[in-house]
Amino acid sequence: MTTQFAPDHSEEKISVQLTREEALALTGVRFNNGHQIEVGARKKIRSAFEKAFDFAADRTE
Repeated sequence: MTTQFAPDHSEEKISVQLTREEALALTGVRFNNGHQIEVGARKKIRSAFEKAFDFAADRTE
């Protein structure tokens, strides 16, 4: 299932603390130790969004 999100243009902000390596990995830099750095960074960002916005209230069945 794909979740659709329509921002209300209120410029709400979230904060996520990333390591230097995680931030670089999100820009496309590749590291010798594999894909896990980018995966970890994406999980942090997704978790912050889930905490900041209640996606369940927007779903209709």
